[in-house]
Amino acid sequence: MDVSLHEKQSVVFNDPTRFKVVAAGRRFGKSYLAAVMLFIEGSKNTKVRSDGTEIDLINEVVYYVGPTFKQARENLWNVCMELGQGLIKGVRQNEGEIQLTNGRIIRFKGADDPDSLRGVGLAYVVMDEYAFMKPSVWEYIIRPALGRAEGGAMFIGTPAGKNHFYEMWTAAMKGVDPSSGRDSVDWKGFQFTSTDNPHLTRNEIQSMYDSTSEEAQKQELEASFEATGGKVFTYDQFPITTCPYQGETVLACDLAGFSSPDGKTKSKVVLDDHALAIVRVHKKGFHVERVIHGKWDVRETSLRIVKAWRDFHCVKMGIEQGMAKNAVGGFIEEYQEQFGTYFEIHPLRHMNNAKEDRIKWALQGRADKGQITLEPDQDLPAEDKWIGKFLGQAVDFPNRLAHDDLLDAVAYAVDQLADLGMGWEVDIFDTWEPIDDLAGY
Repeated sequence: MDVSLHEKQSVVFNDPTRFKVVAAGRRFGKSYLAAVMLFIEGSKNTKVRSDGTEIDLINEVVYYVGPTFKQARENLWNVCMELGQGLIKGVRQNEGEIQLTNGRIIRFKGADDPDSLRGVGLAYVVMDEYAFMKPSVWEYIIRPALGRAEGGAMFIGTPAGKNHFYEMWTAAMKGVDPSSGRDSVDWKGFQFTSTDNPHLTRNEIQSMYDSTSEEAQKQELEASFEATGGKVFTYDQFPITTCPYQGETVLACDLAGFSSPDGKTKSKVVLDDHALAIVRVHKKGFHVERVIHGKWDVRETSLRIVKAWRDFHCVKMGIEQGMAKNAVGGFIEEYQEQFGTYFEIHPLRHMNNAKEDRIKWALQGRADKGQITLEPDQDLPAEDKWIGKFLGQAVDFPNRLAHDDLLDAVAYAVDQLADLGMGWEVDIFDTWEPIDDLAGY
């Protein structure tokens, strides 16, 4: 096999790290690098594992996974046919299968059909455009299948906002396992721009920049994870300051839901971040005292809700209506008994409105008028800091690939829990006065 990698491709190829996360601009040469990795890994007959035992790889498959099977084949099939001359014994194009002369198999797969990925042992996998795949495909299917061979993986793609690919890349850049959050020598991140490909001429590079917007340049060419949102919010719309006004505090919970690895809804494993927004409603607006967020199982989530109610002296709380609310209900009652604190759970409703619209209607006008402030978090432990994540979600919004759970929790608090029947007037709302006191209108 005649391989010619440019300098930056070689950096990834020669790195021995088991799991590599590569964010790269368009035309960097991702597809060619992916094809090279597939053939190199498929050409190996044996492997010595970390315990010193040598295993035969004949039954361990190499996967190339795209967002869909069609995309996977369109992205790389022709590249593999050209590159693999002399190594390919036979192909089954319709099934996306390449058999090498040593008997090993390379298979093309689509992440949109998770069941088709099950049932085999894997020696290596390339997950291309991982930003457009469900993270559960890696966590519950691909990662376990790499176990026997202690196989490796390369995640590669162009950024698409601050989604799970961003989180994985950020962790890998720090040498941290994205799942556990612990330091790991198995993970490493890389970032390259389109201009890192020396085979692109200056004229072509200039043409690419001239034909794209500034936001598209950052994402598509410079591999920036700054999401291309709609510029609904800016950093300076949410002042970070202590609040001098007294008020009453509400607690809004945006729960991500709970699921088990087999996809059935259970109270075992959390799918995404939960967000608990603690908001003080006062005569000038709303002060976000804290947003507690994280991935917790149903019992820990319930405990955190009850503690938040108690610690912040809340007067009203709500949880988005649905299965997640039902899942925590019984555990909340248990912890209420334990802590001797009792409260009613108000169902928060989306009113058949899209999440994007709900957040805009609840926050945009008030933020424009400076009526939403944030309590400083510099004195909190690192794991409890929240302002950076909240503001990041705000400036990314709306982007279907970026998270918005902290925004949504605050929006629920402001929009559905702020009517407390308080003894003072909230002057940010228009008040109605009857023309005729007797008639009432």
